[in-house]
Amino acid sequence: MKQHHNTSSSFSLSPFTFLLFAFSLLPFLTRASSILIPMDDVQKDHLKSYGIAFWVLKNGEEVDWLLNYRGGSFMTKYDKRIEDECNVRGVSYEVLPDAKVNEIITQVTDPSVNMDIVKLEKAPKIAVYTPKDKLPWDDAVTLVLKYAEIPYDVVYDEEVIRGDLPKYDWLHLHHEDFTGQYSKFYGSFRYAQWYNDDVRVQEAMAQKLGFKKVSQMKLAVAEKIRDFCAGGGFLFAMCSGTDTFDISLAAHNTDICESMFDGDPADPDAQSKLDFSQTFAFKDFTLDMNPLSHVFSNIDVTPTRNLDQAHDFFTLFDFSAKWDVVPSMLTQDHEKVIKGFMGLTTAFDESKIKPGIIIMGEMKTQNEARYIHGEYGKGQWTFYGGHDPEDYQHIVGDPPTDLKLHPNSPGYRLILNNVLFPAAKKKKQKT
Repeated sequence: MKQHHNTSSSFSLSPFTFLLFAFSLLPFLTRASSILIPMDDVQKDHLKSYGIAFWVLKNGEEVDWLLNYRGGSFMTKYDKRIEDECNVRGVSYEVLPDAKVNEIITQVTDPSVNMDIVKLEKAPKIAVYTPKDKLPWDDAVTLVLKYAEIPYDVVYDEEVIRGDLPKYDWLHLHHEDFTGQYSKFYGSFRYAQWYNDDVRVQEAMAQKLGFKKVSQMKLAVAEKIRDFCAGGGFLFAMCSGTDTFDISLAAHNTDICESMFDGDPADPDAQSKLDFSQTFAFKDFTLDMNPLSHVFSNIDVTPTRNLDQAHDFFTLFDFSAKWDVVPSMLTQDHEKVIKGFMGLTTAFDESKIKPGIIIMGEMKTQNEARYIHGEYGKGQWTFYGGHDPEDYQHIVGDPPTDLKLHPNSPGYRLILNNVLFPAAKKKKQKT
């Protein structure tokens, strides 16, 4: 009799063997897919988080900016180097498997929620327009760029006139006076050594560059910056770098400087000769021609404000992340009510703002805007009133703010939103 052999074999695992097999597969099933840098209240250092995002871009990888998801969080593909960098810099992060990443993407792209994903593709090349010589005040943007470890180049009048700006994607205007009136510090500091040194340096540079007056040099610089923006550049300014830029452009056909600033009297008809068609943001303003005043015009509301520090704050607007992508990016924050802070230019009278300009932060009860944005040519610009978001009334000679004490500053976050803004992949405008 032939013996029959069963050719179908059954394979079974003991419960113990099965568990061993399952655990051996676990690392592959839950392998890290992405790193999330949360930007809500769990983040230990919001400011350095932007530096991580910039570092990832600088190293050739992309970053997803999750608008309105946990305070505007960042997400990128998992890389051990990124994880190590977060640990070194003290930035909170979460390692996510594919399933969680897909869940977040589904949530953020849901048409019914006010969230979206913006892909950041390339680290912008950054320049800061700032004097090479030390002056007795610091600039919030350079402070936060250094703290966040975001690299930048310093440029000033010589580099701008030489035509260096097209090398850059993003330009910040340091606390500056583009009218040639030396920040109108004459009334208080005309006997100070630093003031007189600054006058000599500025006059020497104007002569070197072929200008008879500092005001003429500053106008030429302002026009070069305007052209940089028109050509597609991103411009950011704070404090007096905002209104004096527009005032200089508006006064291109007249002399608004008294003799202590440029050696001859101002044009008595200067006000009527202002050309508001040349400005980025402001219209119908009246100049303050008093050389002993610290005020440039009635764009700035500082002289008429009647607020104490406890009641000085401004509110960020909510924008549609899927439709108003640009202002949504620029207002990402873990807080919507921001502490106010003063400056040579503190805030803008809303009645002096041109139609079409986007007001992103304001104190409505005072009719003042603090944070505004617009387009010029192919480029875009943002003006942010005040001097230092963590120093309420920065006085000339005060020490610089130590950002180690303010790693979660919502006011400083607005600056860094603008720094990353040029890295965004341009979306087609929805119609």
